[in-house]
Amino acid sequence: MVEINSLLHAGYHNPAQRPWQIERTLTKSALMYPIFITDEKDSLIPIPSMPNQYRIGINRLEAFIQPLVAKGLRAVMLFGVPNDSVKDEFGTAADDPEGPVIQAIELLKSKFPALLVSCDVCLCEYTSHGHCGHLNSDHTINNEASVRRLAEVAVNYAKAGADNVAPSDMMDGRMRAIKQGLLDAGLSHRVSLMAYSAKYASALYGPFRDAACSGAKFGDRSAYQLPPGSRGLGRRAIERDVSEGADIIMVKPAMFYLDIVRDAKEIAPNHPIAAYQVSGEYAMIHHAAAAGVFDLKTAVLESMISLQRAGCSLILTYFTPELLEWLD
Repeated sequence: MVEINSLLHAGYHNPAQRPWQIERTLTKSALMYPIFITDEKDSLIPIPSMPNQYRIGINRLEAFIQPLVAKGLRAVMLFGVPNDSVKDEFGTAADDPEGPVIQAIELLKSKFPALLVSCDVCLCEYTSHGHCGHLNSDHTINNEASVRRLAEVAVNYAKAGADNVAPSDMMDGRMRAIKQGLLDAGLSHRVSLMAYSAKYASALYGPFRDAACSGAKFGDRSAYQLPPGSRGLGRRAIERDVSEGADIIMVKPAMFYLDIVRDAKEIAPNHPIAAYQVSGEYAMIHHAAAAGVFDLKTAVLESMISLQRAGCSLILTYFTPELLEWLD
């Protein structure tokens, strides 16, 4: 005989009851769309490793974004993809007023003032060596010089009109430096700071590096991104970034790191928790669906629900255009 305290089915037998069991309901406002802005102004270049994603030139950006805004797009994350000719060892072009990111900020805020424009802050797309900061002569990270430069870039994005800056470089102490820079510039009241706090040295970034042309020319990023098995380091990084003034905490990648998402929610219960469903996760779901392993829409929605169940209130995903339609 089944025990009374074992009976669960009646609580979700009727379809009307099932939403009552869900901690969060997925809405369009929970989505942020990462987009790649090329300095080839008239281009719309498909990214072979990321189906339905493009490098977008500034002259194509309004037409690309307008139908998504009409469907309910609320937020984007900008990644610049400059020409190799402007890259140097210091990432000088990252905040060039004529470069792709600042031009995209200005255009989007002019044409779509209600759209939240977030900017990834990193140097890897702009350095000749492909690493995320400045280097010492032995090719190790010069953390102090890197943080100084990253703070400059973040503040210049904010001055151009960005609503949120999101350093993904994983340098020690960059949150405090950027927050102080925003305060000194009189922008801390309107520009939020999203920390890529628990960003792991994952195999899942391959398509992104293809899209952003940002692969390291030597070595890898495992000396500053977190080891995949390191839960404790992830927790310490989250605690550090909260203490340094981060407004939003991010975990990256997403689906392989749901335990870290839950940790982030427990460590920072009063902060929004974001997760970035990265390019490799996006590509895996797409290719599996194309091979008939599962239905694309069903799998994507389940991945979103899983992230929300773990504690996310914001999800960065390349599936945003599809989700804007599916959530109608």
